[in-house]
Amino acid sequence: MSKPRKIQDFNFWYWLLRFYVDSTLKLSYRNIRYVGREKVPQDGAVIYAPNHTNALMDALVILAMDSKAKVFVARADIFKKPILAKIFTFLKIMPIMRMRDGMDEVRKNNETIEKAVDVLRDKVPFCIFPEGQHQAKYSSLPLSKGIFRIAFQAQELMPDLPLYIIPVGIRYGHFFRFRSTVRVEVGDPINVSKFLAEYPEATPQEQMNIVKDILAKRMRASILYIPDDEHYDATFEICATTVKSQVKQLKHQCGVQKMHNLDAHFVANNQIVGYIEGLKNREPEKAERLLALGDEAFKLRKSKKINIESISVKYPVLSRLLKSLYVVVALPYCIPVSILTLPIKALLWFLLPKFKDAAFHNSVRYLVNLVLWPILMIIYSIVAYAMLPWQWALPLTLILLPAPIVAHETWRLMRLAVSDVRYIFCKELRQKYAEIRNIVFNK
Repeated sequence: MSKPRKIQDFNFWYWLLRFYVDSTLKLSYRNIRYVGREKVPQDGAVIYAPNHTNALMDALVILAMDSKAKVFVARADIFKKPILAKIFTFLKIMPIMRMRDGMDEVRKNNETIEKAVDVLRDKVPFCIFPEGQHQAKYSSLPLSKGIFRIAFQAQELMPDLPLYIIPVGIRYGHFFRFRSTVRVEVGDPINVSKFLAEYPEATPQEQMNIVKDILAKRMRASILYIPDDEHYDATFEICATTVKSQVKQLKHQCGVQKMHNLDAHFVANNQIVGYIEGLKNREPEKAERLLALGDEAFKLRKSKKINIESISVKYPVLSRLLKSLYVVVALPYCIPVSILTLPIKALLWFLLPKFKDAAFHNSVRYLVNLVLWPILMIIYSIVAYAMLPWQWALPLTLILLPAPIVAHETWRLMRLAVSDVRYIFCKELRQKYAEIRNIVFNK
């Protein structure tokens, strides 16, 4: 009698789907940047602990970090239908109960913990979002206990195998826009066995609280972290206003001109947040004026429908020229292929309003494109070969392959071009940004 298949076992169909998913994920972002992957230990089992801001896309970004299969957990209520449970299990996702489900349900997590330990024994990476829920903000939520219960129990059951909790920070350029950017930073690992050895006298609850604080700090160090919820919008507006100048200063001070753009923005934005937080203590009146300006600028920009990218672009004149040139060149291609991608647009127009939480929108866009565009390509190819000689049908089919991406990029740049024009003619907003920069850089 054959052994029952484990969730972490190799599956050819999963491997094939994984190759396609990873490839299409790269097309879903203009830029994906992974930092610190060399920090992931190779001598033991690992539990990835990423922040959670963008629903399904977070898991896909972590999955694509390397070629290894990974096992994830998701909230248990989505496993209630048997067909969905089978699909999620095939995708290497296990259910986990949350406190909001009630204590009786949480006790059922023992089975999940046992399976997680078995996954880790096989040295298959395990991933759990310790915040327990997603939040589309450059901030963080309190960590739940599940990840630590799994880690402590796993380490106890496999004392000869090192176990590491790996903090991961995911930072999107935009939470809700398709084809945005994403930066993923791996933080310093927590060696669970060494941690437990350092606190042998502490109770399990005390150990959990200590390691929770350590993990929270290391996760925050890997993201753009805005700690002030009250002035969140104002702080982010100040970051966008000053990041270009801050990046320039940063590269000059460090003597590093070839720093990756996403890395430079990450460091510069965190420096600006740190400056604002410090200013609150040093010069509270100045900080109050700065935040008031940030809030006024945010509200004015939103009312004028000006995109944040019109503010923080590095070379505004060159950027606007290149946008216009791209649109002029791509428009003859974009218009007809946009018609061919209308089934995708129509399905998204139908589906997206059903998701009140906008954090799910990018996930829906990705899944619709993932499934529907290959089907449409098969239909269009059949039509092309039926109506045209193959010498014409083949190049036509190849030309159509990038249609959703090119169409999306063209309309995105046209939207930004309109935003740029609005910004140029909004003197009041430009004056507020100039005053913000004067305060931050003491001009």
